[in-house]
Amino acid sequence: MSAKLWIQQATIITMRGEEDVFVGDILVEEDRILGVYGLQQDERQQLEQAIAQWGTIDRTIDASGMAVMPGLINAHQHTPMNLLKCFSDDLKLMDWLEQKMFPAEARMTPEDIYWGSKLSMAEMIRSGTTTFADMYIHMNQIAHAVEETGMRASLTRGLVFGDDRVQERMQEAVDLVERWHGGADGRITTMFGPHAPYTCPPDQLRAVIQLAESYRLPIHIHLAETREETAQIDERYGQTPTQYLYELGLFQQLHVLLAHGVHISEHDMSYLEGMRGGISHNPLSNMKLGCGIAPVLELQRRGITVGLGTDGAGSASTLDMFAGIRAASLLQKLHYGDPAIESAYRFLQMATIDSARLLQLDHEVGTIEIGKKADLILIDLNKPHLQPLHHVISAIAYAVNGADVHTTIVNGQVLMHKRELLTLDEQQVLKEGSMRSKRLVAGL
Repeated sequence: MSAKLWIQQATIITMRGEEDVFVGDILVEEDRILGVYGLQQDERQQLEQAIAQWGTIDRTIDASGMAVMPGLINAHQHTPMNLLKCFSDDLKLMDWLEQKMFPAEARMTPEDIYWGSKLSMAEMIRSGTTTFADMYIHMNQIAHAVEETGMRASLTRGLVFGDDRVQERMQEAVDLVERWHGGADGRITTMFGPHAPYTCPPDQLRAVIQLAESYRLPIHIHLAETREETAQIDERYGQTPTQYLYELGLFQQLHVLLAHGVHISEHDMSYLEGMRGGISHNPLSNMKLGCGIAPVLELQRRGITVGLGTDGAGSASTLDMFAGIRAASLLQKLHYGDPAIESAYRFLQMATIDSARLLQLDHEVGTIEIGKKADLILIDLNKPHLQPLHHVISAIAYAVNGADVHTTIVNGQVLMHKRELLTLDEQQVLKEGSMRSKRLVAGL
């Protein structure tokens, strides 16, 4: 790890306000931001004094012609599903799940999950994601991959009920929390993860809620992703999925990360007002599976936090959060027929500080501030598709893609520099991913 890092002459996008964009330098000491300096004379003097006190500098990065911003935060992911990317496209959701995804996932070994998650992490680091929220099985394998690659993650053992393995799964969820919460130098946090209303009957869901309350940890759950789910819950309980969770007491004491929230009515929103946590909007997956358009702006106007995720690559086909930012913004403009409905900056907030709030990490990441964790990305703006650069916020929201990320830093450690991955063997990851994916999908 670079103990002392000096990023020079970058266009700094702090995400503390739309106008808080300036050229300057950032000093990182160990895992935190030590100083942020503009070009004013007094700030230059402060920078010179800080450098003089430092003495030895371990790494200097010339960021001229680059933007530096907080690392992107993917608020909902299933990392091992990268092994199933683009294998079962152009199908309806239930056909996609039952005919393709479930049979392929049933073949996954713990080693497959380890390498599939590493493949996802390589893609995320390359495209500027520094933190992600994951829900899957064999979570120890994913935690080891996080530990090795240097990323930051909130990990959840997905809990699907309906057979005789309820206690086994619950114990695995507890084991994950007790083993890994605060692990990997604090880069790993955990949640409890009942999969969805339609896979979690009331008694089991209450048990998970009680467990989360006893550990004082959040819950990560899918909600109202499809019309089919809404119909199922109405048939079983005479409620909407949101009302079902509310009546079971999910929102009373807990911080809750809700994935998707596509089919949430105006009345449903009243159950969510004042909640701790919020919703991960996953536009790429929702559009590709034809699920619908989440009511993002209505939720935000009611004070409900909406972050941004990709969902697993099995549905989204990409983990590039810049593609998700662009999709989220354009989808709302199209939905309302109003290009001025919301600013580009607001959607960058969803991918940074708002997602950090969903993961209860906003005190540590999501903005560039002195004392926060040094989770930063450098974006090369000297590209034909980004020039001429009239407005850097607009360029990042509407024109940047993951391949424009030059450097990725987490916890003060440089994970990628000049597009070279430094904490994993990319060729080995690609080889393992290719070999394992072929076995998983053979004959399906």
